[in-house]
Amino acid sequence: MKKMSLMFLLLALGSAALAQEKYAMVIHGGAGTILKKNMTAEKEAAYKAVLTQALQTGYNLLKSGRSSLDAVEATIHVMEDSPLFNAGKGAVFTHDGRNEMDAAIMDGKTQAAGSVAGVTVIRNPISAARAVMEKSEHVMMVGPGAEKFAKAAGLQIVNPKYFWTKERWEGLQKAIREDAQKSVLDHGSKKSMKMGTVNKDYKFGTVGAVALDLAGNLAAGTSTGGMTNKKYGRVGDAPIIGAGTYANNATVGISCTGWGEFYIRNVVAHDISAMMEYKGMTVDAAAKAAIEKVGKMGGDGGLIALDREGNVSMPFNTEGMYRGTVARDGKIQVEIYK
Repeated sequence: MKKMSLMFLLLALGSAALAQEKYAMVIHGGAGTILKKNMTAEKEAAYKAVLTQALQTGYNLLKSGRSSLDAVEATIHVMEDSPLFNAGKGAVFTHDGRNEMDAAIMDGKTQAAGSVAGVTVIRNPISAARAVMEKSEHVMMVGPGAEKFAKAAGLQIVNPKYFWTKERWEGLQKAIREDAQKSVLDHGSKKSMKMGTVNKDYKFGTVGAVALDLAGNLAAGTSTGGMTNKKYGRVGDAPIIGAGTYANNATVGISCTGWGEFYIRNVVAHDISAMMEYKGMTVDAAAKAAIEKVGKMGGDGGLIALDREGNVSMPFNTEGMYRGTVARDGKIQVEIYK
């Protein structure tokens, strides 16, 4: 009897320790139809390696006393420089065969924020977003103007060919074929009369990071190539402060991934902060409630959230989400599937 009681006590203590684990950083590499049966062992290992490298990069900076903003920017650089994710080097193609990228960053201490949208020649869009925040009077810049500003700010400008990858190009061709087939099948329906991209299976892979530094400051950042086969200069939620990206030291840091139109309409990132501030909800309860709203409206995706106490939530309503955490003691955990 005593042995059994001791075992239950140890289990309870273990669960409590797990529940109380505090985190320094959380990241995502996109949510969507990510199934183990469709993944090779080599590709799974490659994703986990880059996610681990990204977390280690951010953690090393945080441990040395650098700011959460520095950690978020450097961590996202690792994922932007990898062709595995739909950001930077691995950005998807628009209908016209271009790579148009969006990014945002926010400082939880001051609520300063910066973002760029529709940029095509900036190697690391997250750095352009930070430059907008720190070196301009504005919050958001788009297209050629944002690129001109980034060049003046001393950021690395590359030939658009830098972003070309075979896998993303083939993804565009597949999306174009499927969209054409869909419009034939749906001809005359109300849905097909809307112009744009409705193929929701070709848009995931956005990257994001949220960090809590030694001074207790939160920062959040998101970077994306948007939707495969997007048209007309479409912009999603990632660069929109309060929709796909938000940070406030009083509550939480958020980075979202998924069907951007639904995140914009639900103002997801700020909504989580508001639920925590006004209703006293925990980060996990607020994050799950926000994803539930997205789902009820017909959208899908996920998000990462890190509150001022170091508590993490990573809800998603898709088959998988590339995600990872690093605890304050440096322990890294990376996951992919549901």
